[in-house]
Amino acid sequence: MPLAVCATPIGNLEDITLRVLSELREADVVLAEDTRHTRGLLERHGIAATLLSYHEHNEAERVAELLPRLAAGERVALVSDAGMPGVSDPGARLVRAALEAGIDVTVLPGPSAVETALVASGLAGGRYAFVGFLPRKAGELAALWRETAAWDCPVVAFESPHRLAASLRSLANFDPAREAVVCRELTKLFEEVVRGTAGELATRFAEPPKGEVTLVVAPGSAVSDLEPAGRAVAELVAAGTPRRVAAEVVARLTDTSRNDLYRASL
Repeated sequence: MPLAVCATPIGNLEDITLRVLSELREADVVLAEDTRHTRGLLERHGIAATLLSYHEHNEAERVAELLPRLAAGERVALVSDAGMPGVSDPGARLVRAALEAGIDVTVLPGPSAVETALVASGLAGGRYAFVGFLPRKAGELAALWRETAAWDCPVVAFESPHRLAASLRSLANFDPAREAVVCRELTKLFEEVVRGTAGELATRFAEPPKGEVTLVVAPGSAVSDLEPAGRAVAELVAAGTPRRVAAEVVARLTDTSRNDLYRASL
């Protein structure tokens, strides 16, 4: 049997697919990030299953234990506390190990905090970038804002409610007018979607809110600033200049980031 990777609700326990419920009922064992959390979900839907913990602290041990069971034909379902395992949650290591061992993996889709927040933000378009959890270090966070200011798509990130105020202040220090959306407690009773500029949101969330937070940040103003320099890079590349050389030359002449120019030209 293949390893079944199952998406579970990000809040409202009714947001689960019939296919996932069927898989959880039939599984010989359900791997859960937090067995107490998953037990509540299973009880809500009348499912009795054997639960086994699988989290960042025991991944290596569990992978070694589970590969022989999967190879022997046991039915194993993998879940996380919310959303899709392996996306900022434990699971990717087991998936890779199963595939390397020649064991099939099937993914049962479902709720996603990333896509839910993106659509709720009103910033959804053809593309977006998901960057996982925001960096904790101030320097790395500032570097992220500088880098993403040149992107022409919204950025989606997870953030701890306790660090949200500092992250919004960091964004506001870099570009107070940049639009952003704080999505809190998605699909739950006290769901909140707050839109505004980075400066406005930094004031609004000066104190840590309660619940899970997904942050959506609009493209930065640096996109337009890069356009003339980007056209110059494109012209040099079309004339036969290596892309990195063209980006470096134009960056020196325009006081623009070489890396931003290079990425923008791809």
